Amino acid sequence: MTIHLLYGPVGSGKTTFARLLERDRNAVRFSPDEWMCSLYGQNPPAERFQDNLEHIVALIWQIVARLVELDVDVVLDSGFWTRRSRDEARERARQLGAAAQLYQLTCSEAEMRRRVLARTATMPPGALWINEAAIDLFRLRLEPLGPDEDHIVINSEVVIAVS
Repeated sequence: MTIHLLYGPVGSGKTTFARLLERDRNAVRFSPDEWMCSLYGQNPPAERFQDNLEHIVALIWQIVARLVELDVDVVLDSGFWTRRSRDEARERARQLGAAAQLYQLTCSEAEMRRRVLARTATMPPGALWINEAAIDLFRLRLEPLGPDEDHIVINSEVVIAVS
């Protein structure tokens, strides 16, 4: 069984690709953003966001452990913006006896911004409110993949448009 890890900035197509993987691999998908919206609303207080996210991720990993025991693939639509978060996820997968597959979702900066702002304009269920300033802030937090991080590149302007 495999734990699929999705890396990329907001608007890169992670959630759409996660849904494709979920369907194609008969996997269980987890999106911390969707949990955050369900528990704290689509625009949760910034001062509590990180603490809330850490609790959500801890709960998700508890369920992931059980799914791995049941030999079920898992898709983690978390972004994995930092090297540390990616290393920790790979180590957790290893400890659970699962393979970890990292995907890098890419698209043009213009398309990424268009997607995020369009999503914020309509606010579908499970979407967090993100404005231009937040996009810029989040881009600064995105740590590039290291040369030693094996991954599959998914150009979401091609793959997701075709699927």
